[in-house]
Amino acid sequence: MLQSTFTKLFRRSATALLASVLVGLGANAHAADEPYKMKFTLDWRFEGPSAPFLLAKAKGYFAAEGLDVTVDSGSGSVGAVTRVASGAYEMGFADFNALAEYDAQNPGSKIQGVYMVYNFTPAAVVTLKKSNITKPADLIGKTLAAPVFDAGRKAFPAFAKSNKVDPAAVKWQSVDPALRETMLARGEVDAITGFSFTSILSLEARGVKENELNVMLYNDYGVELYGNAIIASPKFMAEKPELVKGFLRAFNKALKETIANPDAAAAYVKAADALADLPLETRRLKMAMTSVVATPEAKANGLGGVTDDRLQRSMAETASAYNLKSVPNAKDLFTSAFLPAKADRMIK
Repeated sequence: MLQSTFTKLFRRSATALLASVLVGLGANAHAADEPYKMKFTLDWRFEGPSAPFLLAKAKGYFAAEGLDVTVDSGSGSVGAVTRVASGAYEMGFADFNALAEYDAQNPGSKIQGVYMVYNFTPAAVVTLKKSNITKPADLIGKTLAAPVFDAGRKAFPAFAKSNKVDPAAVKWQSVDPALRETMLARGEVDAITGFSFTSILSLEARGVKENELNVMLYNDYGVELYGNAIIASPKFMAEKPELVKGFLRAFNKALKETIANPDAAAAYVKAADALADLPLETRRLKMAMTSVVATPEAKANGLGGVTDDRLQRSMAETASAYNLKSVPNAKDLFTSAFLPAKADRMIK
């Protein structure tokens, strides 16, 4: 009798223990299936060029890679780099030259670009045709307006040097971003610097048609600077390399879809910001994709990558323009280790 009772108790205990183990294993399996929550910062507001990031999230491409991504708007590339450097964001989207400047000011930051989205900088000098400023030399003695943090203003010395113009031969007026195009439209300044697709559309909104403008895109005038890149924190790259790769696979898929059908992609900007002007942002997106993303170099070598010798030359331009103490080592600032396979990054 005693033995029978003991046997029953043993069986009950064993059953309870097994159930507990199975529940534990199930909980661990569930935890393993939980997506990794990460934060991603844009460089600016939700505008046309942010479409591929928003598309990748909305269509579940990030989720398919085990990522629960929060995409936040930004207030400039410097702010985006700082957010990633602080650890508040694992990854971000920022002007690669702003990253180079930050690294020079904060040696050993080890933040790196992992996917070069803009094959060259969209920075440009924009003037009204009626001003008869048609070439860089015509800017001598003229007044240009831009915010102090504007990428085009910071890189202007590289543009000037490439065209044998003394950077000190122009005057600068520091303005709020919202006033830059207004001042040019009113004739209060001779020229402005800014991202081409932003300034052209902002001027159009102020009654100035594109055919009334002269746009000197820096890379059409000898400047080799790259533009915006996806950047990642050293901690995230070291601890979660597969998630970095997964993020880039998802983004790369979304970017290719955006290039193929920008009208559909722009709808995700409107979904993220109900106040966005969909026709305007669709145009902005198309201009960005055509002018600085799907370039001949990107078509030849694949999206997201860089040409090592050009990148190092561009770093020399950045060092000179930004008054850095030394020329950054391009390999310290950009890595191709996380990029999708080249075949997956090719476009026609």
